[in-house]
Amino acid sequence: MSEDITEDAFLGGRLLLRQPKSGHRAGHDAMLLAAATRARRGDCVADLGAGVGAAGLAVAKRVAGIDLMLIEIDAQLAALARANAAANAIAADVIVLDVEASAEAFAAARLPPDSVDVVLMNPPFNDLRRHRASPDRAREVAHVASVTTLQGWTHAARRILKSGGGLTLIWRADGIAEVLAALDRGFGSLEILPVHADVTAVAGRILVRAVKGGRAPTRLHAALVLNDEQGVPIKEVQESLMGKGILLLAE
Repeated sequence: MSEDITEDAFLGGRLLLRQPKSGHRAGHDAMLLAAATRARRGDCVADLGAGVGAAGLAVAKRVAGIDLMLIEIDAQLAALARANAAANAIAADVIVLDVEASAEAFAAARLPPDSVDVVLMNPPFNDLRRHRASPDRAREVAHVASVTTLQGWTHAARRILKSGGGLTLIWRADGIAEVLAALDRGFGSLEILPVHADVTAVAGRILVRAVKGGRAPTRLHAALVLNDEQGVPIKEVQESLMGKGILLLAE
């Protein structure tokens, strides 16, 4: 293995992923996203901005028989995602593609409109106005959002999802207004799950599920707290992050 690559264990060691030692690295957010994604056997599932494949492959470990597509703009990360899928005996179609590319580019990559049952995504979400961009270009691309990032990514998800298909995403909690605005067109039946590091912390993340064409009222769920007052990980949450259970949005 290259000195620039590490192999890391997820899902309690059931998912082994090779990823760059520096730059963007998969971690907690990817496992939260996977545990919150609702999918069932036979679904076509697209992970937008998949990186080395962490979230999408974690869903495939939990739900057998899905048709998994990993979409990633960085060819080197896509190559690692392809190798990770093979090493974990998971069938996945890895596609090198900009999530904000045209409908024609998506169709050429076998992602035409109304073709996918489930989309999950962890878009770049750090606000450049408040966060200093990393000098590492790959890390910057993976972490820092432009003013159009979320709109562009939700537009792509809306286009490829079938009517009634579900989108699950993770975003900064202080950017909830941006999420609601981006999902205002074409999506409904929103479910929002705030994520807190512990019982004293404000929410740092939100997990959101939306349905293409959904009409049910928006639901704000009780907070998901990762650690108790002593900083000890909460057992039920850890089991979900290890693939032994699911989070509320995946039910």
